[in-house]
This record gives sequence, structure tokens and C-alpha cells, in this order.
Amino acid sequence: MKKFIALIRRIFLFYYEGFRNMSGWGRKVWIIIIIKLFIMFAILKIFFFPNFLKTKYNNDQDRSDYVLEQLINSSEKHD
Repeated sequence: MKKFIALIRRIFLFYYEGFRNMSGWGRKVWIIIIIKLFIMFAILKIFFFPNFLKTKYNNDQDRSDYVLEQLINSSEKHD
């Protein structure tokens, strides 16, 4: 377990030092990349990808039945 924690710490320090020693231009680029990823995964998911199964079905069994039915019907259409 100690080796694992040491490995995680070394990986973190590697990226931390690399970011700290990066030029101002490189930091700005990485900040833009992080902002874009946040927008893509957090904001767009809320507005464009609602949880269809949770709104339509009340329990996990009904949701799994629906998914199974869709998979079976989809494979039959492609045969």
C-alpha cells in the first residue's frame, strides 16, 4: 500500500512541477482546455442529455427490461 501511495504522489508531483514550470502561454492553453472539457461534460449533459430512463420508468427492473427490449429489437432490424 505504501508503494501505491508513493507512486500516486510521484505522479502528482510530476504533473504539478510540469505545470508550475510551464510558460504563461502553455498555462493559458491548459486552462482553456480544462474549461472546454468542463463545458462539454457538465453543462451540455444537463441540457442535451437528460436521463430518459429515470423520467420514464420508476424502478431498475423496468429500465433494464426496456433496454433489453431495445437491444433485441435493434438486432432484429439489422438481420
